[in-house]
Amino acid sequence: MPASAPAPVAVTGAEGFIGSHLVEALVAAGHRVRAMVQYNSFSSYGWLETLPGEVMDNVEVVLGDVRDPGSVHGLVTGTEAVYHLAALIAIPYSYRAPHSYVETNVTGTLNVLEAVRHLGIPRLVHTSTSETYGTAQTVPISEDHPINTQSPYAASKAGGDRLADSYHASFEVPVVTLRPFNTFGPRQSMRAVIPTVIGQVAAGERTITLGDLRPTRDFSYVKDTVAAFLAVGTAPAADVVGRTFNSGTGEEISVGDLVSLIGKIMDTELEVRADQERIRPAASEVMRLVCDASRLRAATGWAPAHTLEQGLAQTVAFFRDPLNLGRYKAGIYNV
Repeated sequence: MPASAPAPVAVTGAEGFIGSHLVEALVAAGHRVRAMVQYNSFSSYGWLETLPGEVMDNVEVVLGDVRDPGSVHGLVTGTEAVYHLAALIAIPYSYRAPHSYVETNVTGTLNVLEAVRHLGIPRLVHTSTSETYGTAQTVPISEDHPINTQSPYAASKAGGDRLADSYHASFEVPVVTLRPFNTFGPRQSMRAVIPTVIGQVAAGERTITLGDLRPTRDFSYVKDTVAAFLAVGTAPAADVVGRTFNSGTGEEISVGDLVSLIGKIMDTELEVRADQERIRPAASEVMRLVCDASRLRAATGWAPAHTLEQGLAQTVAFFRDPLNLGRYKAGIYNV
């Protein structure tokens, strides 16, 4: 009799920026992927629609919603691992619609945990965010840094993290939490600063509209973040299960200096115009984030493979392609 095919892995949020890159990497590593895309009446698969046919031949797209327990149960049944990336992520929109963030980021995570628990899935990788730390109190920021949620988005993500911790402690759910610092690269939404700047320049603007230029961030190229997901998803359970891991470069750059660097890479002189709509409430702005990823490196051997400049060059090339740029609305404030 022929050997049975290995069990697939499931990815929630597969249609998004990081999710679509993770699907690609999982297929390249030999996995079949069951990819949840949020149900929509357009039958849109998001960024998965741009992946090569040879990748999508190994992907089963499931339209569903992490807010619905039945959708999640069906998605993860029979899988060997679940990568939970589905989330509402835009910080400005969390000021407008906080209930939506709790429903997706907290209740949605609860639904994933419950499904993994009851179906006995061997590994769950839960996605956190560096925003849960708030402005750095000590640098670099290790996983022992206090949690200080300065936006409804950050609070909802911290709520999901605490649920994940509790399900491991209470029910021995084999969950590992990855807490990426700021990820960037091709396919990212223009609600984030790097595609906002590059997209405006690629669209012909030379005066860039932004919010506060003072905050510093630790930017990781998306392929490095995806490598971190794979590292914690495949490492021996004894090394990672029940633990939280930061992923980041350990280097920080201010938004203002980032704009100058992008201008240099794009060979363009840029001016910046402040837009009050893009500035967070004063007590909600996270002023400094810089990562200590030594725990992840010790447990899995992971390390970033791309410099900021290398990642920016790849991102610039993506946005300079008219087909890619045409998928965005570069002339508006993307909340």
